[in-house]
Parts: sequence; C-alpha cells; structure tokens
Amino acid sequence: MDDLHREPLAGDILLGSLAAYPDSVAVHVTGADGDSVLTYAQVRDEVSRYAQAYASVGLGVGSPVAMLSGNRHEVLIAQSANLITGVRFAALHPMGSLDDHVYVMEDAGIETLIYDPRLYEQRAADLRERVPGLKILLSLGPTETGVDLTAVAAGFEPGPLAAHTADPSSTASLAYTGGTTGKSKGVMLSYSGGAALLRIQRTEWEWPEEIRFLVCAPLSHAGGAFWNPTSMTGGSMVVLPRFEPEAVLAAIEKYRITATMLVPTMIYALLDHPKFDEYDLSSLETVFYGASAISPTRLTEAIDRIGPVFFQFYGQAECPMTISVLRRGDHDPSKPERLASCGKPVPWVNVALLDDVGRPVEPGAPGEICVRGPLVMQGYLNKPEQTAEATEHGWLHTGDVGRFDDEGYLYIVDRKKDMVVTGGFNVFPREVEDVISTHPSVASVAVIGVPDDKWGEAVKAVVVPRAGATVDVEELRDLVRDRKGAVYTPKTVDFVESIPVSPLGKPDKKALRAQYA
Repeated sequence: MDDLHREPLAGDILLGSLAAYPDSVAVHVTGADGDSVLTYAQVRDEVSRYAQAYASVGLGVGSPVAMLSGNRHEVLIAQSANLITGVRFAALHPMGSLDDHVYVMEDAGIETLIYDPRLYEQRAADLRERVPGLKILLSLGPTETGVDLTAVAAGFEPGPLAAHTADPSSTASLAYTGGTTGKSKGVMLSYSGGAALLRIQRTEWEWPEEIRFLVCAPLSHAGGAFWNPTSMTGGSMVVLPRFEPEAVLAAIEKYRITATMLVPTMIYALLDHPKFDEYDLSSLETVFYGASAISPTRLTEAIDRIGPVFFQFYGQAECPMTISVLRRGDHDPSKPERLASCGKPVPWVNVALLDDVGRPVEPGAPGEICVRGPLVMQGYLNKPEQTAEATEHGWLHTGDVGRFDDEGYLYIVDRKKDMVVTGGFNVFPREVEDVISTHPSVASVAVIGVPDDKWGEAVKAVVVPRAGATVDVEELRDLVRDRKGAVYTPKTVDFVESIPVSPLGKPDKKALRAQYA
C-alpha cells in the first residue's frame, strides 16, 4: 500500500493521543508497592525510552517478542512500545503452565521474553533452559535471570517518536487459542485488523463522555485491549493487580469509575459479595462484558442492583471482541429472552449463518456463525491446513451455531467445538484428557463443560478406571493443575463404567453433556 492511501494504524493513533492530552492522567496503578500515577506526557516519555531500549538490543519490525507479567504500569508502556516499533507480539497467559509457555514460544519462534521478575523470575529461568531459540530476556525490574529493561530504558533521554511503517497486512500479534487437535493455534492478527478493532470499539461501543476505566483483568490480555480506545479521548485507566471483589467495589467508589470490563463470573462474584450494598457504584455508566455466556437471571439481578449500564460484546480470537454487540438499551428486563442474545452484528463485519456446505440457512433456522471483514485473522501460524478449514467457502467459521430472531438479534444456541468457557477462560477438553490419560489407573476419559452458576461452565472429567484399579479424585486434579494450570483443573470428577460412543466409536460428548444438563 502506498503512503498516500495508508490508513492510520493503532500505533499512529496512540501517538496522537499521547501528544493531545499531555497533562491529563493516563494511568493509575495500585499495588503492594504503592500507587503509580502517570500523565500522558510521562507515558510518552517512557514509551520513547522503551523504544530506544528495544533498538539497543536489536528489536525492530517483526521481531518475535513474548510477554509474561502481572498488572503493572510497565506492561502498558511495553505494549505501547510494541505498537510503535512494530515487533510481533505474543502474550503468555499468566496462569499457564510451563509446558504451555514452552509450546507457545517454540511455535511462535519467540526470541525475546519480557517478564515480571516479581512473579515470574523462576519461570523465565525455566524458559531459558527449555526454549533453545530464546536469546534475550528483559525484565520489568531488577532480576537475576535476564537484563533489567527498566534500567536500560532509564539510560535514554526521551526523543521524537514515530510509528513503524510495516505493511498493514503483516502480523502484528499472535493470540494463542486451542483447537480440535488439542494443540494451541497461533492466531495471526494484522496491523490493519487492529486498526479496524479500534475503529469499531470507538464507533459501535457505548462509552462514557468522561472515561475513568477500571482494569481488573490481565493487562497482557483483555485488560490491555481498552488502553488505546480510552486514550483516544484522554481518559484514564485505574489498574488493579488482580480481580478481588471488594477491591473492585472499593475502587469504583474511590475513583468514581465510569466504565469497566468484567467477565460473567466477575459480575456474579460482585453481586454475591456480602459488602456489595456498602459501596457507592453510582458513577458507573458502562460495564462491558463478554468472553462467555451469562445467566439471564443473574444479568437481570445485576441490572436491578447496579443499573442499566451493561454492554455485551461477542467475538473470538480469530475475529476479536466484536462480531456483535448487545447495547445498553437492549438490556431490557421486561424482555428476558433478549438477555440471552449476543446482540446485533456490527456494520463493519459481515455475518452469515451457513450450513455444512457453505450455503445460507433459511430465516430463523440455526447455522454456523461465519464472518468476513477486516477483523478476521490472517490465518493460523504454521498451520495451513487448519487455516484452510477455518476459512472454507471464503468465510471464517467460528464453530458457534446461532440463529437470528425476527428483529435481527443473534443467539448462540450451541458450539460445534468442544471448547469449555469457564470464568471467561477457554479450556479445550483434549488438553485435559491428554493429561488425565497419562495416569496409570485411567482407562479412558472424556472432559466436558457443565452448566455452573458461578463459572458459566465448569470443567468436568468423566473417567473410566482400569479394571481393579482405584483412582483418587484429588490426585487427578493435582495432576492437571501441575501440568496445565488451575484454569484447566476439573471442578468435578465422576467415575463411570463406560463413556457413551457414537456409531463411529468416538466419545459422544453431546450425549454425555445431556446427562448433566
């Protein structure tokens, strides 16, 4: 694309925001070490220092970089530097296991790791030993394993900033998700796709006029996705170290928070907290929520107790965050069926319901939700066959089955994939099954998601023990926790004589789930 017609990308837009609101508070981070408050001018200076530090160690456009960190202001600085310098970025899940992190780094060809030494010093050391291609370790503070990025950056004076000029269609970031094979897939997201997401967030999402945004999700993931749209109008972000219900309630009152993002389980936790009614939440104007299905009953309760402030977004890693939206005005408790909808498609994305051969289904009939548009991924890294399958017939196939009602509202009625969405996190059963099946006393296992009032879905393992063998439930749960992390750990384990199978001899998970419906 020639420069004359090149649209501004996320890095360009961020630079404009940093310059436009120099004296406004950009970010307020709370933590055990005290509070950190930075203006937009201070953020700009820090980003300049980080960008120069990147260059000093050889990082530039396309350099494969991963980050593993808790919530601290340096994450926003590093992410901003990523956008401006054009490194190819992948976030490591804060709750992931060592094996998961090794897989992602090797698959993505990661050569540089940026990490939080307060939480992940040992993990960084382990990754250095396990990942041969890892060349550079940069820490967000003093470290014994790598090089202190903050110290390197402090050695530079702030200078002029200019966003990279990489091809807008090239890969800006990798978002790792699971697949039907049980192996994670690296979703390649382009710079132009990032600009499209930002455009949709600002035009189709409902924001307060004065944004004071509370972040309690990981900054390296969903939390960080709200930094650029907040900065575009000079809003501020208040960042908590983690989600703790009373800390969230207290922060909303203390900072007069006007917007936040919560997954359904967080909303439930707030509603169920014994001190909920002691805090003033009247400043809230928008609560964005998504990542998993929400109970219409609990949503009605939330509207009644918090107010008509809820805004739902539906997307997936392959088409991030905003295939459709359910606006605040659509959250009408007098229409409870509407609260089960994921809203209407945004006009920037084409959505169709297709059958198994790629034909549109009849009006009102269920079909697979398929999308086209600038948000759609470039493909799966190093997986051409799976990319071709996911984009068959010239559409991205979401794996979700949906239907439209007469007014154009979209409802997800089932998932073609076996993915379990628990507490806003995606769990892929095959990965859990592969771990449990390694136990010598397990003959076979099937993992499913079952309805759960707290988690949306809970991971359940259905296990057939070997003849004459006994298996301890906690032993299996500990095995999964050690290998995959807490999110993958089954909430419950049932022991059965057999698992239902299809005519082809495959585990019939639909029949299995029906037993627990």
